[in-house]
Amino acid sequence: MATSILPTTSPAPVSTTVTSATTPTSSSPSTASTVGIDDNTIAGNFTTFLQLLTTQLQNQNPLDPLDTNQFTAQLVQFAQVEQQLKSNDQLASLVSLQQTAQNTQALQFVGETVGVNGATAALSSGQATWNLNVPQDATGTITISSATGQTVYSNNYSMGAGLQSFSWDGKDNNGVQWPDGNYTMSITAQDANGQPVSVPTEIEGVVDSVDLTKSPPTLSIGGQNYTLNQITRALRNSN
Repeated sequence: MATSILPTTSPAPVSTTVTSATTPTSSSPSTASTVGIDDNTIAGNFTTFLQLLTTQLQNQNPLDPLDTNQFTAQLVQFAQVEQQLKSNDQLASLVSLQQTAQNTQALQFVGETVGVNGATAALSSGQATWNLNVPQDATGTITISSATGQTVYSNNYSMGAGLQSFSWDGKDNNGVQWPDGNYTMSITAQDANGQPVSVPTEIEGVVDSVDLTKSPPTLSIGGQNYTLNQITRALRNSN
């Protein structure tokens, strides 16, 4: 069960909800296309090798034929190249199957509420929420910055070990309400002995859509894109 963190000084009003967003994720080139390029190169070498071997056999001196050991070595090379071609074909099939499995898995998250690693949440209607996974009891400073890097809110808090829920009402330290948008949290914490404590942050949101044209596929949450490996947990929707 998530618990709320307690300020050690008087902070601006704080509430409790959940939204999302971190830096969009770029996709990597398709492995399948890379396999195709290598396969074409190997196929060309395979054909050239076969032509050279055949020409060599046709034009060898009958009185001084090709050395048996050399011929055997060339046949071994021939077999190795052929085997590599077959291995590349099988690898391409495995990559295709893996991509299909990823697409199917990604589609299952549409409409579901998930938690993803991230420090940037969207302030909407005066509400922005982060989850803090505190490894041990600690005290520290929570700072919230705007999309331009300007410090909007900062205060000191006591944090108990476990999953913490921190909600911000969009007001700065002077009580001024900030507009809706993306805001980033940073935490500097230490334990009772003054040793630094790393506090990972997480955001929650509903998966609005999935882009299957990317490899790996990306999930859109609150206008930001995430890959499957960034999902930390999935939550049951209340409706």
